[in-house]
Amino acid sequence: MSVYNNYVAILAGGIGSRFWPESRTRYPKQFLDLLGTGKSMLQWTVGRFRDICPKENIFIVTHSSYINLVKEHLPDLPAANIVAEPSRKNTGPAAAYIASKIYKLNSKANLIISPADHLIMDERAFERNVFTALDFVAHHDALLTLGIRPTRPDTGYGYIQYGLEEVSNQVHRVKTFTEKPNLELARTFLKSGDFLWNSGIFVWNVKVFLDALATFLPEIHEVFALADDILNTEEEAVGMEKIYMQCTTVSLDYGIMEKAQNVYVIPSNFGWSDLGTWESIYEFSEKDYLDNAVYGKHIIVVDASGCIIKAPDDKLVLLQGLDNFIVIDTKDALLICERSKEQQIKDYLIEVKRNKGEQFL
Repeated sequence: MSVYNNYVAILAGGIGSRFWPESRTRYPKQFLDLLGTGKSMLQWTVGRFRDICPKENIFIVTHSSYINLVKEHLPDLPAANIVAEPSRKNTGPAAAYIASKIYKLNSKANLIISPADHLIMDERAFERNVFTALDFVAHHDALLTLGIRPTRPDTGYGYIQYGLEEVSNQVHRVKTFTEKPNLELARTFLKSGDFLWNSGIFVWNVKVFLDALATFLPEIHEVFALADDILNTEEEAVGMEKIYMQCTTVSLDYGIMEKAQNVYVIPSNFGWSDLGTWESIYEFSEKDYLDNAVYGKHIIVVDASGCIIKAPDDKLVLLQGLDNFIVIDTKDALLICERSKEQQIKDYLIEVKRNKGEQFL
């Protein structure tokens, strides 16, 4: 298997509303340094693939409004490798777009689809799993995903049930996909031993994927097939405006992975989190003796425990008497929310929009 057939598409067009007020529509979480490492989540993600494929085979799929942000964060990335979606239609059209482009560049390409904002602690273990996946899809008619061995009954992730017998080195056949379950069902999944968290990281040969697209999302396959002549040309950006108007909004999981029969998974353990909420940041943060995670130079905590507190370095914040709260202070917005209610932050933003418009979103 030639590494020159390996390609990566990093999906970086989301808003990250559950990280409000730090993540905003104009500057979403993939461009933030959420863990105080000195690098944005997008920069970390690109670096993760440096030994997996040539740098010119790394593409960023983002919303058209974020093109300049991508260039700012990845100044060495060729402009042609920034793929701009004119509107947000979920992961189905995004994958169809980038797979169609790459197929025209290299019909033998094996493609990794990765979110831009996930945390992976053990990058060497991640590389090993990815190379195993690439080798498998290069020789099999397969749609493959990396599943994460669960450590707790988490209701914030989708789950994958898999067959315990290996069909190849570390590769198992997928039985079912389940959307985010309630707590009781999540506990049942954990006890059963044959369920994994759905990481949202996919690996496949582009021809195999485009065949699946034609079978399960024929209307999306058709519109991108009609755009074949403009892909990788100067007319592409304008043409995509019309193409995306014709695309339905659909996820890869629902549109293809849950319906196809040739779906496989590699059970993985590389210190993964989707960093989808403030709670996930809290989980991976260093904490003081009262279990507070503090981000900011001038934060004083008195008689408070189990909190995550984040504030600008030039602002003094004194927090007293709160237990298990999220406190996120920015230039123009302040969030104070119970940690147990963090999954509802998205819902709260509906109220913000209704009462204050989009100024603070």
